[in-house]
Amino acid sequence: MRPADQLRDVQIETGYLQSNPASVLYRCGQTIVLCTASIEAKVPPWLEGKGKGWVTAEYNMLPGSTSPRKRRDRDGKVDGRTTEIQRLIGRSLRSVVDLKALGENMITVDCDVLQADGGTRTASITGGFIALAKAIEIAVPGYRFSDGAAGGPLTDSVAAISVGLIDGEVKLDLDYPLDVAADVDMNVVMTGKGRFVEIQGTGEEATFDDNELSELLRLAKQGIVDLTAQQHAALTD
Repeated sequence: MRPADQLRDVQIETGYLQSNPASVLYRCGQTIVLCTASIEAKVPPWLEGKGKGWVTAEYNMLPGSTSPRKRRDRDGKVDGRTTEIQRLIGRSLRSVVDLKALGENMITVDCDVLQADGGTRTASITGGFIALAKAIEIAVPGYRFSDGAAGGPLTDSVAAISVGLIDGEVKLDLDYPLDVAADVDMNVVMTGKGRFVEIQGTGEEATFDDNELSELLRLAKQGIVDLTAQQHAALTD
């Protein structure tokens, strides 16, 4: 059994698609997400002429990613969970982008879940950042995130992880069985410099106190430090 403070095995394959060099196949345990980033020389109408760019995200779970089969979204109809997750991904990625330095360009990060075993939103943020950084490196000649964020559109990295309280024990990186069993579950988004972007936590027919909250956040930060190192390694390679 995996220790309570240990991440699932993470594997990152950049340049996964020949059609898009800013593509990343991100695996954490049995959860697999394909993240791609695409740049367009335009911005949403409400940003036109303001000298700023935009970063947005789309998230989708493919029909075969779960059992039973997940129905496809049709005719532009997106369910509430999907909408909430893609907004979270977009907010998280924008938190580390200097939109003025990006210019009037829009980057769309697509996160498609190929296989789901818990933590799909946190995997999408962590893998999505790598795809975003790759896209910016391609778009800005001579810019490499690994050389340092100063002077480029990226101000920092961002990653996310889940933590939970199960039978009184705090556990890191919940797969589906752990997520179902959790009395308290939380998704934490944090920058590489240790700044919180978003914390989503709730008690599932349970409550938690200050000490448990502190331990949840401590363990989440520990996991994100590890993920940040793996992101940087993938971008350096």
